Amino acid sequence: MKFLVTAHSDVGIRKKTNQDSVLLQVAQTGLGDIAFAAVCDGMGGLAKGELASATLIKALAQWFQEDFKEILKEGFTEKALYDSWTELILDYGKRIQDYGRCNGFNLGTTCAAVLLVNNRYYIVNVGDSRVYKINKTLEQLTKDQTYIQREMDAGRMTSEEAKVDPQRNVLLQCVGASDYIEPDFFSGEINENDVFMLCSDGFRHIITPEEIYQYLNPAMLVTEANMLENAKYLTDLNKYRLEEDNISVALIKAC
Repeated sequence: MKFLVTAHSDVGIRKKTNQDSVLLQVAQTGLGDIAFAAVCDGMGGLAKGELASATLIKALAQWFQEDFKEILKEGFTEKALYDSWTELILDYGKRIQDYGRCNGFNLGTTCAAVLLVNNRYYIVNVGDSRVYKINKTLEQLTKDQTYIQREMDAGRMTSEEAKVDPQRNVLLQCVGASDYIEPDFFSGEINENDVFMLCSDGFRHIITPEEIYQYLNPAMLVTEANMLENAKYLTDLNKYRLEEDNISVALIKAC
């Protein structure tokens, strides 16, 4: 299976720095082409969020180049992958937290990453950046680790109430600012023409699921150039509607 890939990140209309970081890599292996992508959103309101997200993205890039190669050599398994991801996230969670404590400030980052290998996808998630699969429908593959998601799951809040709740941006977990981290994992099959979209929360707050599907469904993504063009269009649409957060999106299309 081959992959078309693109990514776009924008500081947005209000913030002076872009606290989002994006990773997108493709490699040829004995199992065929493999794609790996991640979006990390440095915590808004916390000092040095851009440092936290960039640190974790750099660690994930190094993991793909080094640790993942060892997993392939030893024989790829889902357990080995999840164990490796968990070790990395817990390790860098402590490193980021220790750095903040030594310098007198708090910092943290979300993490949503997807690995496409051997006709299957594998996802790790901490926080509220998201991974979607787009084919005949727009399907959210991750679940937000947020206060409002927990309340909705418990039946104590409706989706409409969640949109206006003053704690709608409160995360239950993030890498660096949480003493306890328990990543979520998801997996499934890849079909031809599946599009995987990773995004920070700034990309999805204001535009609708229908608009995302309209511009990012498989029929609209023919080349990497027009994938980037459509990603930029939706980013600009967010800014036109006065989204104030950083805006980031990564796209992978299976061909």
